[in-house]
Amino acid sequence: METHFNHENRAYERASKRVKEIKGFYGNLTSYCLVIPFLFILNLITSPQHLWFYWPMLGWGIGIIAHAIHTFGIGKDWEERKIKELMEKENKGKVI
Repeated sequence: METHFNHENRAYERASKRVKEIKGFYGNLTSYCLVIPFLFILNLITSPQHLWFYWPMLGWGIGIIAHAIHTFGIGKDWEERKIKELMEKENKGKVI
């Protein structure tokens, strides 16, 4: 009974963490979509001969790509496999 509750508790914690990661990513993306056009307009008003807004757009864009890779688990399948493998080894060690 206690093991079942513990398993459900861990599943809830993982789901909660996942939701926070997704919310953080979309918050970051929303900020990017609002701030970069503002910087573009500001750049065109203040110094149209020198386009400096590309630099924050590029830097922040790279950060968003990295955040998306982390959040949506691109290439994370190996982590799940390793966790399952280690859990199986631990369970087999307790049985013996």
